[in-house]
Amino acid sequence: MPKKKQDLKPDTVLKNYWNNKEQFADLFNAALFQGRPVIRPEELEDLDTEESSILEHREYAESIQASRDSIKIRKKSTAHGVELVMLANEGQEHIHYAMPMRVMGYDYGTYKKQYDSNAKGCKAEKGLERDEYLSRMRKTDKFIPVITVVVYYGDRPWDGATRLHEMLEIGDEFAEYVNDYKIQLVEARQNNLKLHNINNVDLFNLLSILLDRSMDRNEAKEKAIQYSEEHKTDKSVIMTIAGAANCKIDYSAFEKGDGGMCVLFDEIAKEHEARGEARGEARGEARGIIETGHDFGLPEEAVLNQLQKKLNIPLQKAQEYFRMFGKPAL
Repeated sequence: MPKKKQDLKPDTVLKNYWNNKEQFADLFNAALFQGRPVIRPEELEDLDTEESSILEHREYAESIQASRDSIKIRKKSTAHGVELVMLANEGQEHIHYAMPMRVMGYDYGTYKKQYDSNAKGCKAEKGLERDEYLSRMRKTDKFIPVITVVVYYGDRPWDGATRLHEMLEIGDEFAEYVNDYKIQLVEARQNNLKLHNINNVDLFNLLSILLDRSMDRNEAKEKAIQYSEEHKTDKSVIMTIAGAANCKIDYSAFEKGDGGMCVLFDEIAKEHEARGEARGEARGEARGIIETGHDFGLPEEAVLNQLQKKLNIPLQKAQEYFRMFGKPAL
């Protein structure tokens, strides 16, 4: 009996799109090299998306695993000897304010895996200098560098850190001595990417329309539909937009049917409306918890604990609500 084909889901749709080597190479060339064709599709090799190396700090390893992005594409450039990683998340509404640390953790995991693999060949002292044996690494050994690009599909401007230094309270006199870590960020809603792949061009042009908060929804709908019709947008692009918006549609049926921008926009509008209502309810409840905490003279830590427990949200979101509704200190 033939195995039933798995239903398509938002993350699968996005992975399928970015697994295309032409589209992947075009994005990295735009993000890193201002559109110059440094990376060629034919030189890319697919890599496993899972790192199995064990980090020394268990709690940190668990936090990395718990916050793993839904979409992770890894490819290696055989011409340049570089590993390229794309991180993204379907329907990402919240900005990750610790993203530089998050990317640093991913990259470290990649290097640690290479080191562990290399160390297996350095277990015996024979043929090794004493320092090489103790390091489990020859002086001449080199690892493959990794470059990570983060794609943000949110409709709010990214106001989080893009460098580790932006997350630190550090005086000018010490800044040059503290190692920094910069992330390569692509905002789907607004960017100046020099793309050449027609599907990528259509994808980001349509996302810039659909994620534009300043535009009336009906105007945005008409503009997106008109663009799609004039440019004969490929269905894979339309499905990828749906995946980025985390639309709850039947992707398998959408792929086989006549679904177009009109159908998709209506679904995206419903998703945004539902999320808006949910955010409104959550904000109202958060405000009530915070005001009650103030009335009873509870310290900030206790209020934050209540927010996390009652609303089932992470500390970062609880702090955001507290800044939003908390009374300023007298």
